[in-house]
Amino acid sequence: MTDLQTIDLAAVVREQPDPLLFATVSGAHLYGFPSRDSDVDLRGVHLLPTEALLGLREPEESRSLMWDRDGVEMDLVTHDLRKFVRLMLRRNGYVLEQLLSPLVVHTTDAHAELVALAPSVLTSHHAHHYRGFANTQWRLYEKTGELKPLLYTFRVLLTGIHLMRSGEVQADLPTLLGEVTAPAYLPDLIAVKAEAEHGAATGLDPERVAGDIQALHGVLDSAQAQSLLPDAPAGHDALHDFVIRVRMER
Repeated sequence: MTDLQTIDLAAVVREQPDPLLFATVSGAHLYGFPSRDSDVDLRGVHLLPTEALLGLREPEESRSLMWDRDGVEMDLVTHDLRKFVRLMLRRNGYVLEQLLSPLVVHTTDAHAELVALAPSVLTSHHAHHYRGFANTQWRLYEKTGELKPLLYTFRVLLTGIHLMRSGEVQADLPTLLGEVTAPAYLPDLIAVKAEAEHGAATGLDPERVAGDIQALHGVLDSAQAQSLLPDAPAGHDALHDFVIRVRMER
């Protein structure tokens, strides 16, 4: 699998036109099932100068780059701080996973503050994000027969269940297998995925897999109904103040 230790990821940070508050690794490396030919997905937050938000030109709130480095395909997606925080407040589990990723390439004091504020945006309605993501990946699996979207389907359902029960964002599938009841064949699928990023899901009983996915949807529904997470985020004002302060200190 792609060895993150052999790639100069810090150089990527230095090359960006505006300062990054953080950059982390997402994708299959974060989810615990990278392949030997997996690309490296970098995600983060950049900080536009204040004047970029005041004039008539549309600010570059989102940036996306793809390139090859050291023989590895890489992509970097960053959002300006204001946009990223707005996504956090929209019950977007994807950006929370990026923010809380333990695979940190670049960090700052502002990153640490934002991590500390992350629990204040969690709600029981984040289950909708994971339910919808699972449905999208399941349709992709049905269309392509690839193992990758099947593992994504299981991963997001288990992440959603764990979040509803514990209030913790956990994106690593092998870790989740030890905390949420899941089909016993998943470790074998993870091992197969390590050999090829876009390999086919073979040797599976389609009816059993479909039944297992449906059962996990039911567990997610139940976990959401019983969750102690609030209905609405509590951290709007604190995040508002944070965005202003960080921008003014730039």
